[in-house]
Amino acid sequence: MLARDWYYNERRRIGLDSAVAAIYDHRDDRDLCARAALSMLGVKPGWRVADIGCGNGILACEAALMGAEVDAIDISPAMLALAEIQARDRKVAIRTQTAGLLSFDYQPDSYDLIVSEFALHHLPDFWKAVALARIFAALRPGANFYLRDIVFVSTPDGEERNVEQWADFSIKNHDFDRSSVVTHMRDEYSTFGWVIERMLADTGFALISVDYHAPLHGTYLLRKPKHGEQG
Repeated sequence: MLARDWYYNERRRIGLDSAVAAIYDHRDDRDLCARAALSMLGVKPGWRVADIGCGNGILACEAALMGAEVDAIDISPAMLALAEIQARDRKVAIRTQTAGLLSFDYQPDSYDLIVSEFALHHLPDFWKAVALARIFAALRPGANFYLRDIVFVSTPDGEERNVEQWADFSIKNHDFDRSSVVTHMRDEYSTFGWVIERMLADTGFALISVDYHAPLHGTYLLRKPKHGEQG
């Protein structure tokens, strides 16, 4: 089911132009990281895999190279254009879909794996829960959901919850760019790790593992229980 016209507008804070796409991901080891993650997740030939918020398509192409049938999904046409270039360069087939977490098209119980990296924080909490429910519905029973996102691992310290000092600590001790951190804190919808964990559990996911890279990154491996299993 595609998003209705009164759904939260997923495009409102996401750069859709080619300039944003060009600077989106500059890490030289992104393909190695994607390959390692997919190997850890046990991707097999013939699996149906969705990468929601696929960006420039590196993980989607790596999954296709491993024999998966891949849907590369992103709200940005510019990003999908880069993903299609990646696929041509690597001589693999991926299906692209211009959509987001609230609007991607799916058949229930159809995916063997869904991956979403650094996309969920674009949604306010209510719509995060809606998005997670859609992902849950799209997965086959027993299949995994691999989520990485920007989350707040801890609250600002001190009696006055000094946000400025908290931001400075994050910037100085974790090599983050100041303008990126303060812009994110002002304009984006990241929430606390414990809130995300509760959302995931209430959706029905079994939490297999969680890893927090203090203070801003969280990685979650979730499983949709098989029929009759406890979540």
